[in-house]
Amino acid sequence: MIQDLNHVLEQIHKDKGISKETLIEAIEAAMLSAARKQLGFYGDLEAQYNEEIGEVELFQFKTVVEDVEDDQLEITPKRAVEMDPEAQLGDSLGEKINSKELGRIAAQTAKQVIIQKMRDAEKDVIVEEYEEKLGQILSGVVRRYEKGNIIVDLGKTTAIIYRREQVDGENYKAGDRVQSFLLEIDTRARGQMLILSRKHPHFVKALFEMEVPEIADDIVDIKSVARDAGVRTKIAVYSTDSDVDPVGACVGMKGSRVQSVVQELRGEKIDIVLWDPDPARFVCNAIAPAQVSKVIIMDNKHSMEVIVPDDQLSLAIGRKGQNVRLAANLTGWNIDVFSEAKVEEMAAFSKGKLVEILGISESLATLLYAHAFRSVEEIAEADKDEFINMPGMNPEILEEIYKNALKAIEEGAHLEVEDIGVHHSADEVDEDIDINELIQDPMEEELETNEALPEKAAETKVEIEEDSSTKNAV
Repeated sequence: MIQDLNHVLEQIHKDKGISKETLIEAIEAAMLSAARKQLGFYGDLEAQYNEEIGEVELFQFKTVVEDVEDDQLEITPKRAVEMDPEAQLGDSLGEKINSKELGRIAAQTAKQVIIQKMRDAEKDVIVEEYEEKLGQILSGVVRRYEKGNIIVDLGKTTAIIYRREQVDGENYKAGDRVQSFLLEIDTRARGQMLILSRKHPHFVKALFEMEVPEIADDIVDIKSVARDAGVRTKIAVYSTDSDVDPVGACVGMKGSRVQSVVQELRGEKIDIVLWDPDPARFVCNAIAPAQVSKVIIMDNKHSMEVIVPDDQLSLAIGRKGQNVRLAANLTGWNIDVFSEAKVEEMAAFSKGKLVEILGISESLATLLYAHAFRSVEEIAEADKDEFINMPGMNPEILEEIYKNALKAIEEGAHLEVEDIGVHHSADEVDEDIDINELIQDPMEEELETNEALPEKAAETKVEIEEDSSTKNAV
């Protein structure tokens, strides 16, 4: 049935990298499957590959008995002696089955099993070879398009760039060389197991790892990446060596390193910002090129409110909110951006409402506002413990504030505030706006932001504040 396999096995081994032992196991299993399914053989069957003749031999093992009741399980002493002169009752002897008996249908079944086993073995080889390359860049040649997906020839195997992992505006034709990021190995896939991406943020990170030796030497570390594929990317970098400027290392002499990355990304803009362990400093760096006037940190909401000069608002937000969105993704913080003028206007309105509804003094309204309690709802829903450490706050005043806040909620006298800024979370973008103002209080500290744009040595100062539930920012 299947003869002269030595040459076939050797060729498959060379072409696919599958060991001969694995192939032989697959063929033996195929022959057993064909024997059982097509001819109804049962009992103790065994397939053995005879390398001398390049053929798989099938044996059906039978027990030597006086009276045979099942000729597929038992054999007479006379027949046993013909096979082995020393055979005795109770012995188990393997009787060779003529492979020709399997016929064309059995041969086809065996062939299908062999093909499947070879596919499984090939998958194992691919996984073993490429598992260590996950997260790295692979170079290949575009073979064809399939339903919008790009099939890439990597040499011994092919990979796929799904449409969702392609960058809008990038087009390829058969024969083009393409570099991509090895995103995943899908062992359940019926086709290509290697999933590539040119859209993933880590593709940019991997490109810098190739271009910047300091990254390979663990001197410079890319802490995070935020990407709007095809348009703009922000990367945050940090140096473990105080003598090495991480931003300069990634930019390269006369911009040579970053330009190599930009060229591979077909003109995508790249912002390289300095990572800082202090979240407020990091956000200020990430919002560049806009200058920041003040920042307030609200740890309980994992958010920051960034106040910028009026003429910097559009720069901070970016086109269609791109700059602040990327900054939020890069830092992992929810970011609200506000202009100074609008903040002052709405802060006065909000504090006036607190005075009117709660019946408190302007100084107390200012104190509450400075600690991020800027509406009746926020006060009514807060835990009383959050007010304990406020300067000038005592149990009697707190009880009166709570009583008036709950009464206002019941009567529907809610504080209505118009939208004044742009909010972006680290996970999504929306336009839910809060009212904000930064009030000078004992917790306020100043932060030099000339690290935000080291290449320009900016002299801007930023005021950092936190609400009552946070620690000092600096």
